[in-house]
Amino acid sequence: MTAFLTLIIVLFIAIAIWQMVKIFDLAQVGSDNGQVATDKDNTLNGYLMMGFLAFIYIITILSFWYLGDLPLMSNSASEHGPQIDNLMIISMVIIFIVQTFTQFLLHYFAYKYKGEKGRKALFYADNNTLEAIWTFIPVVVLAGLIIYGLFTWSSIMNIDESEDPIVIELYAQQFNWKARYAGEDNTLGMANVRLIDIDRANILGVDESDPNAQDDIITTELHLPVGQPVLFKMRSQDVLHSAYMPHFRAQMNCVPGMITQFGFTPTVTTAEMRQNPDIIDKVANINAIRLENKEEIEAKGQELTYEFDYLLLCNKICGKSHYNMQMKIIVESQEEYDAWLSEQKTFKNSLIN
Repeated sequence: MTAFLTLIIVLFIAIAIWQMVKIFDLAQVGSDNGQVATDKDNTLNGYLMMGFLAFIYIITILSFWYLGDLPLMSNSASEHGPQIDNLMIISMVIIFIVQTFTQFLLHYFAYKYKGEKGRKALFYADNNTLEAIWTFIPVVVLAGLIIYGLFTWSSIMNIDESEDPIVIELYAQQFNWKARYAGEDNTLGMANVRLIDIDRANILGVDESDPNAQDDIITTELHLPVGQPVLFKMRSQDVLHSAYMPHFRAQMNCVPGMITQFGFTPTVTTAEMRQNPDIIDKVANINAIRLENKEEIEAKGQELTYEFDYLLLCNKICGKSHYNMQMKIIVESQEEYDAWLSEQKTFKNSLIN
């Protein structure tokens, strides 16, 4: 609300200044109020263009200096994460170089070729060399990025199932996530939303007659063993959701009526990431902000102190409580993972008779 009121006030101030300028312009009796620009107008606008160019560069430098957090992408926690980060960094560097160069040409030419009386505009009706240059360079650069991106995407999405990845289903519904582990046979049982039976606690519509479903394990928390490939099968019960795991550079839509998949290998445990200097700084900053809002947080019954956790989020606006659709991900050692998994109930033992 404060931001909205501030925006309204700024808008009203801008309107007031605009009206004052109009009044001042009308009050200039006897002065030349013609709409045709003079040499003085053109010179002024030329200098203003160069001034604005300097302003853009100064703001850019100050933003890098005070707000920049380089490298642009960091703290990936999956095997393919560095590939995604590298692709993003290359794209951003190219965009930055092109933007810096083209903005300079735009503003400099506006200054250099500003209008002057008696001066005729010089132009080329056709210049094959220039057209070849500004066509060839973007084509080569974009083709290179697209080809590199396709190879990167293919290497991520072409999951080698001969490595026997752990199969886990991510089940999305308004507004929460459930995880279903494939159990000892590492094969998920058949499921359909029409088979959902709340009275028997069959909340995911798993086929109770399917032998592969008997050892499936349904949880509200996602545990992953570090260094082990994981293959996620994704379903949605109601609307379009998107399974987004930012630190693992993973995202895939969950579409009603079909199964999508995404796989990766986690490389950094939760405990290790909590010791990362960048994460420590971010957590300290978040806790400082939360401390300033202590009364409000405690009034909501929330924990005052924040601790880092990997999260599974929904990255599609799926309804009024979309913001709250998340599930904690814990990456741990194989021994810790096996111990946790052994404590969970299998599907056949979780049904209510």
